[in-house]
Amino acid sequence: MNEIVDFNEIEVFVSNLRKQRPIKIAFTNGCFDILHRGHVEYLEKAKEKADVLIVGLNSDESVRLLKGEGRPYVSEGDRAFILSRLEAVDIVCIFTEETPLELIKKAQPDVLIKGGDYTVDTIVGREIVESSGGTVLTIPLVTGCSTTSILNKIKMQDR
Repeated sequence: MNEIVDFNEIEVFVSNLRKQRPIKIAFTNGCFDILHRGHVEYLEKAKEKADVLIVGLNSDESVRLLKGEGRPYVSEGDRAFILSRLEAVDIVCIFTEETPLELIKKAQPDVLIKGGDYTVDTIVGREIVESSGGTVLTIPLVTGCSTTSILNKIKMQDR
């Protein structure tokens, strides 16, 4: 599918998908600033849980709120483009809030997924997904793969 869908259009887009045929939709989200192997493996595992994978992508403004000034390193448009071209990702939708709660309400996924650095009870949107009969789960992180480790390596080389 490989679509980038506007936040204001995601609800109708998902509704139209569900009208075409019965599908299971998974949702995950993140900044995905400096995409790396850990991100790709995580997204592939998330895609295994459903027919369609929606990735909620933090906007540049949202990333700055979470990660601080100087971030993101890669613009939201470029991050959305790159993610949308991954085989595992069907839909990318940029959100501007600090959390993806409003996007989850619009997308109404069947499966809500986050990385193993979260616990199920701390995942934003859990109540919404579970109240409609969906499931919430975590996927273990890939050891040694993180944006922070890449940034630290770059900083060490600059010395």
